Amino acid sequence: MNQHFIVIGLILLILGYLIGVKKQTWLLSGFNQQRVSDKDKLAKLVGVYNIVMGLLLIGGGFINHPDAQILFPILLVGYVILLGYVNIKMVK
Repeated sequence: MNQHFIVIGLILLILGYLIGVKKQTWLLSGFNQQRVSDKDKLAKLVGVYNIVMGLLLIGGGFINHPDAQILFPILLVGYVILLGYVNIKMVK
């Protein structure tokens, strides 16, 4: 059992809820939310990504497998892709 994965997964779940459901886009750093035309779509997109990755990290925390370490690079690459998508497609 990896407690670091579980703690980071819980933080991502909380952030996913605050961003995706409560639409608190001020929590997003680097997403240029002042220039985004559809803030609801931005909040939903980032919130769902955080919830999915939070659940994956919590699941990876309970499964004690050496290949579970690949979840962190996937998380980071996913954020970079999401950041690029938002800054290219959603900025006015």
